[in-house]
Amino acid sequence: MPTRISSQHNNRTTQNNLRLQEMRKAKIDNQIGTQSRITSLRDDPLAAGHVVKYQSYLTRVNNFEKNATTLTDQFSYREGYMKNTLEIMQRVRELAVTGANGVYTRDDMRNMAVEVNELLGELIQNANAVGPDGNSIFAGTNTNIRAFDVDLGSVTGASTPVIANVRYNGSIEQNKIEVDEGKYIPVDNVGSKTFWAENQRLFGGRDTTNWQSSEDAIIAVDGQKIYIETGDNVYAVISKINSSGMAVKAGIDPISHGLNISTTDAHQIWIEDVSGSTMNQLGIIKDSTQKPPYNLADNVRVSGGSLFDTVIQLRDAMFAGDNETIGGRSLMSIDAGINTLVTRIAKSGSEYERLESDITRNSAIALNVTGQISREGDIDITKAITDEKMLEYTHQATMSTAGKMYSSTLLNYMR
Repeated sequence: MPTRISSQHNNRTTQNNLRLQEMRKAKIDNQIGTQSRITSLRDDPLAAGHVVKYQSYLTRVNNFEKNATTLTDQFSYREGYMKNTLEIMQRVRELAVTGANGVYTRDDMRNMAVEVNELLGELIQNANAVGPDGNSIFAGTNTNIRAFDVDLGSVTGASTPVIANVRYNGSIEQNKIEVDEGKYIPVDNVGSKTFWAENQRLFGGRDTTNWQSSEDAIIAVDGQKIYIETGDNVYAVISKINSSGMAVKAGIDPISHGLNISTTDAHQIWIEDVSGSTMNQLGIIKDSTQKPPYNLADNVRVSGGSLFDTVIQLRDAMFAGDNETIGGRSLMSIDAGINTLVTRIAKSGSEYERLESDITRNSAIALNVTGQISREGDIDITKAITDEKMLEYTHQATMSTAGKMYSSTLLNYMR
């Protein structure tokens, strides 16, 4: 079909071509400005899909790296206080060995007790340490409170009230921080573990031979729920505790027939009745209105204490001039506390090294993914500039041709 040539045909064709040239130049200018050849999905749908996936993964990898970096800072602060605590405990041990000699006078022992009391204060200061973000380091997930509270009391031989008891205020929950796809590192800032000296043992004083659960119930041991069914006896409860995978073991006392619970790792036991009253009926805890860890029944005997308990026992024995306790029970507890603390520091150090490895790996992965994004989406700047210059020349040539086609001006009609 023939094309009709009108008087406006050349003008419209010229204007059309000029607009197309301007659009192409604007697109290249935009690509050069953004350094990306994909300004819309239609430019390269396949590459655009790859870039979106790579960018999403890069964001996650960068977040993993930031998480690991933040954790290494936290672990550094925590390990610093733990190492200082170890130095304090080593000094406490030196004083205990010195005081156990039996050659010092009561005045000498009292002077050593004063130093031990000062070391106890420094120990509590470390336990209540606050990080640069203002959060308590050793309070578990309750980072906005003091990890430990102290009670003052009078001790024979001391001229002023001294620290008589130390209570943990924090939680036993642990935050889990993702440092890789599906891989988490638990942040163990639980003070009742870090500053605990010995395995704790609870000796129930109630005969549980004929006990049977009258209802379905839930108990929690160290934060892990254990489900008790109607009709379970004490042996079923023991079996469920022992098979839970926790660092806690239960058994029956052969003499009192009471329920005994002990830890296999040095920490303070947390026991509570989440629903029902199983542990209350078994004589281990008070009613459910009392919260762990200080909810143990009055007739439950407890052995194994914290570093604070160990140092308090040593100080009181020095004030009393009790060389036998100093060289026996106190020195044994101090050694157990030092060994536990060394284990905690080693664990913290291994976690720190793992985080350093994660940071290095994520940094390398981020670099590789950035290269993939660049390969798929970045513009070839040399080619883009060349194409832009060609469009400029074409545009100028079009304008020059159009000017010659329409050379008539208003002056031609003013003769």
